Amino acid sequence: MLPPREVFSPAATGAVGLVVHLMARAGAWPATVFGMATAAPFSDVTFRAVRPGLLPVMQSRRYAASVARMLRRAPADLIEVHNRPDTALLLARAFPSVPVTLFLHNDPQGMRGARTAAERAALPSRLAAVVTVSDYLRRRFARTEGIAVLPNGIDLAALPVARREPVVLFAGRVVADKGADVFIRAAARALPALPGWRAELIGADRFGAASPETPFLRTLRAEAAVAGIAMPGWQPHAAVLAAMARAAIVVVPSRWPEPFGLTALEAMGSGAALLCSPRGGLPEVTGDAALPIDPDDPAALAAAIIGLARDPPRLAALGAAGRARAAQFDIGPVGARLDALRRQALAAWPRTAPHPI
Repeated sequence: MLPPREVFSPAATGAVGLVVHLMARAGAWPATVFGMATAAPFSDVTFRAVRPGLLPVMQSRRYAASVARMLRRAPADLIEVHNRPDTALLLARAFPSVPVTLFLHNDPQGMRGARTAAERAALPSRLAAVVTVSDYLRRRFARTEGIAVLPNGIDLAALPVARREPVVLFAGRVVADKGADVFIRAAARALPALPGWRAELIGADRFGAASPETPFLRTLRAEAAVAGIAMPGWQPHAAVLAAMARAAIVVVPSRWPEPFGLTALEAMGSGAALLCSPRGGLPEVTGDAALPIDPDDPAALAAAIIGLARDPPRLAALGAAGRARAAQFDIGPVGARLDALRRQALAAWPRTAPHPI
């Protein structure tokens, strides 16, 4: 079950939707994804469109109630709720005979049902399992007993064939937290020292072609135009992966503590050399296969780009290290760990009668 704001479509999904799409394909059990109705959902997994009713309550509760009605008509053996502790608890009460697992992709301390220390401490005892995508997120619980970690996965076999070009790439949401501004300023410094090289920033303020043009974006567009940096805007996920397969260097200069860092994993899987902020869960993803950079120092980032671009053997070695690191997150081993978590939840949960939500 997706969060109500997550669009399950190749045309507009974010990291949570991409991970759920992979999980639906990776496990041994047939999976059905529940999410808000969308015009063109992913076509290679079973999707059930949720249309919340008009009850005089907040959208999240109407959404959960709609899913509960759908599950009564087509019962599930296991319910997996993504990023919504409050919804997981509602469904656990509605279906006490069915194990409900909560998968957290973001900091639980900002979520309904997990904002207080007492709420977070109670979650593992009230649900079949609580799973975070990184140990960084697991530690946000303070008391980590009963919290499992399942890192996000990647389908290496489905990535485009690499055809390297002298390109430095940023791909992600174009907001200050992601360090889009430091990328533009560092690339503007680096390009004059790198004849034949180009820089590109792919993304928008939000996911989807309808993302608004923010003041932050307008400022960056003006700076990028002066420096000759391409900003094509939001692109579908397939186009982003194709750009990573072309780029020699990918930069992930996140200022905020990334809960995981799917973009970094995709860059490594594509074989690009990765320059990456060491904040949040990113070090767990990259290991020693990326060069750490300071996301608040465009001069140092420019120097790192120049040094790497001028050293082809080091550039190739870093790309190969990233590809080897990404293999640890491939769909095969991650799918096996997901299956093990599902078996544990099914085996341990007591069977009792459901009651209305």
